[in-house]
Amino acid sequence: MAQTAKYGPGRGRKAERIEARVNSAQKRRIEYAASLKGTTVSDFMVRSADDAAARAIQEHEAWTLAGHDRDVFVNALLKPERPSARMRAAARRYKKRLGIS
Repeated sequence: MAQTAKYGPGRGRKAERIEARVNSAQKRRIEYAASLKGTTVSDFMVRSADDAAARAIQEHEAWTLAGHDRDVFVNALLKPERPSARMRAAARRYKKRLGIS
């Protein structure tokens, strides 16, 4: 059997361990779900947790704008307003502090 089939593509050897305590109803539900998927409880839990982790990271790192918010953002990119006098003064002070001409 190929190593990728044994350990999964790009996953490498499993050397780490995570434990979780669940109540009896959760355990029965997880065991039933794993049997429906035709996998072990351990594999089902690892895949489910990994999928949830990937979704959580994606939701945290990506912005999704809809409706009015999207329109305002796109309009600001396409037609930016000119900086105000206060903003230009702040930029001059910042450049002076950094020694940029």
